[in-house]
Amino acid sequence: MRFVHAVEGLSLWVGRAFGWCILILTLSVSYEVFVRYVLNAPTVWAFDMMIQMYGALLLMCGAYALAQDTHVRADVVYRLFPVRVQATLDFVLYFLFFFPGILALVWFGYEIAADSWRYKEVSFNSPASIQIYFFKSLIPVSGGLLMLQGSAELVRCVIAMRTGVWPERLEDVKETEDLLTEADMDTIRSVVPRS
Repeated sequence: MRFVHAVEGLSLWVGRAFGWCILILTLSVSYEVFVRYVLNAPTVWAFDMMIQMYGALLLMCGAYALAQDTHVRADVVYRLFPVRVQATLDFVLYFLFFFPGILALVWFGYEIAADSWRYKEVSFNSPASIQIYFFKSLIPVSGGLLMLQGSAELVRCVIAMRTGVWPERLEDVKETEDLLTEADMDTIRSVVPRS
């Protein structure tokens, strides 16, 4: 579990760090809207920065979402299975689908980033001709983080297959819906007498 929690801790840290992209996006969009429509002086850099910030957020928060078990899944039938069956199914599916896809992301992402660095690539859609090789370097990095977090998920599956209980995850922020559900359950427990 030390390995699992160390990898989860890294994924949480990276996700939180890149979560600040949302603030940068909000400020840059607000600034661009103000100068474009109020001052009639649009910028040449805001659009490119917004695309790169959003792309960085999307790429670098994948391992965070995997660590928090928040990726979308169709679990209508899955959640009815015993934990050992769920863990076995997850273990097999990680090897069949997750790791080959992430390996392709790392492999081809590295090629894309290396070519971009070699050419000192700039955006051809940008009037400012900004460099994009820094941004393209995030593709293999995010794949590496997903590969590492996927390895931790495999260890989690093995533990669940042996014990029949999913190991605890490191806690981070919770969605409002989850907090309200927990509050409702606490209220129900306090009202309904135990037998």
